[in-house]
Amino acid sequence: MPQYRYQARNRNGQSVTGLITAESSDQVVEQLLDDNLTPIDITEQAAAGGLNIDWDALPVVGSKVGIDDLILFSRQMYSITKAGVPVMQGMARLRESTANKKMVKILGEIIHDLEAGRDIAGSFNRHRDTFGTLYINLLRVGEMTGQLENAFEAMYRYLTHDRDTINKIKSATRYPLFVIIAISVAIGILTAFVIPAFAQVFAGADMELPLATRIILAVSHFAAEWWHIILGGIVIAALAFKLWTRTSQGRLIWHRILLKLPVLGSIVLRATIARFTRAFGLALQAGVPVTQALAGVARAAGNAHVTEKLLGMQSGIEQGESVLRVSAASGVFTPIALQMISVGEETGQLDAMMLEVADYYDREVAYDVDNLSSIIEPILTIAVGIMVLILALGIFLPMWELTALATG
Repeated sequence: MPQYRYQARNRNGQSVTGLITAESSDQVVEQLLDDNLTPIDITEQAAAGGLNIDWDALPVVGSKVGIDDLILFSRQMYSITKAGVPVMQGMARLRESTANKKMVKILGEIIHDLEAGRDIAGSFNRHRDTFGTLYINLLRVGEMTGQLENAFEAMYRYLTHDRDTINKIKSATRYPLFVIIAISVAIGILTAFVIPAFAQVFAGADMELPLATRIILAVSHFAAEWWHIILGGIVIAALAFKLWTRTSQGRLIWHRILLKLPVLGSIVLRATIARFTRAFGLALQAGVPVTQALAGVARAAGNAHVTEKLLGMQSGIEQGESVLRVSAASGVFTPIALQMISVGEETGQLDAMMLEVADYYDREVAYDVDNLSSIIEPILTIAVGIMVLILALGIFLPMWELTALATG
């Protein structure tokens, strides 16, 4: 990839020069404008001797960059910058010790951009899909104020809380999902393999079977005859559902349905709002403007329906409405949370109150997750009881009649 030497002016009118690696001069102009620099002259550099690694051409082998990788990286960068080690030198050492191959490639590209004269936030901004808008904004503020170590520490703490929240959501959905799958498998085995054995017994008896028994035997016969087609249909339906939820419209509809589920919907909603308010409060605490912070962290909520509501708050704030009014209009905050937002807005401590709202929701979610089994167990008990009742009326009742006829 070619290198371009540029001359530009910053916001203060000062002349800035440096090197940028890009595919074309137009891409150089875009990068400079992203960094709030006005390009004056751009010249392509001739290829130089020595080691010139094209990081974009390196193959990527390994998993994607996960939240645990970002937590470890943020913690290490905080320690490095706090100790006064230069950023490029510290990142070079981290690149050598990082196990994730995708992260190694990203760090190599960031180091290459820094060597070419690009600022830290701009270098990370090229990997926005990995680090996220909040990460980039905090780095930009930390770079401008000379407190880069605080930005890395803040992201380390936020990502740690975010991981805990994600784990709580998974815990809330894992137990009922596992039980439902287990019950479904049990019903499938009974229908395809156990009930046909009773059907052979009933076939040899000269008696009229109840309607429930005839229905169960018909379903069992169909399942035993076409089980491979049913299994294939389930697999195709699961893949189709996964592809559908990857579309914007499908994801929005599914996330809306998810929030309306009994018990689980409320837990997922509060956990999602906890993620948003923590990120929003952190951005405000770092000095990011309200509208910019809201736009940056709304998409990180993790639920398309909630994100849509939060982005609607942004348009209301841009029109001059208060944060309290647009929060109440969104319909996703509880009255207690709205009261805390009102206090924060009146006292000028909205950032601190947003973090307090996040802690409030986290405590509620933790309590509900701990008591989730006691809430779901009665529901599952009723479901299992209904299944046993159907089997008893449809299968065992005729068996008792056959036993009575045989003894008679």
